[in-house]
Amino acid sequence: MPDPSPTRPPAHRPALLIVLAVILGLESALVAGAAVWLLVELLTETPESYTTAVAIVVLVVLAAAWVILTLVGILRLRGWARASTVTIQILMLAVAVGSFQGIFARPDLGWALLVPAVVAGVLALTPSVVRATSRNTESNESQ
Repeated sequence: MPDPSPTRPPAHRPALLIVLAVILGLESALVAGAAVWLLVELLTETPESYTTAVAIVVLVVLAAAWVILTLVGILRLRGWARASTVTIQILMLAVAVGSFQGIFARPDLGWALLVPAVVAGVLALTPSVVRATSRNTESNESQ
């Protein structure tokens, strides 16, 4: 007999999945904070290009929504959230590498982005996280 509440995740969550959720939660908070800060800057300062400033705010808001939705997916043990997590971490790796280079290099920022990106990327692919999120995907597909 199928579970009457297919959207309710199993009570057991592996410890590594919880660590991954904490990292995604912190990333969500930071990206959302950056979006708010950029919006306040847009409203209180005069940018050189309004078009560029608005575009950056929109992109950061979309990024915040993406990371938050991925966090919700991980907490609900959805299989798609693993791929989303890995994609987010790859993009963070690219930004981190860029932070180590150039005239405005910020190695401190680079390390702050690199370490959680590597840890979260590895956690998303650990067997216990894959198992926990795969169970839910299989039960949803069979219905």
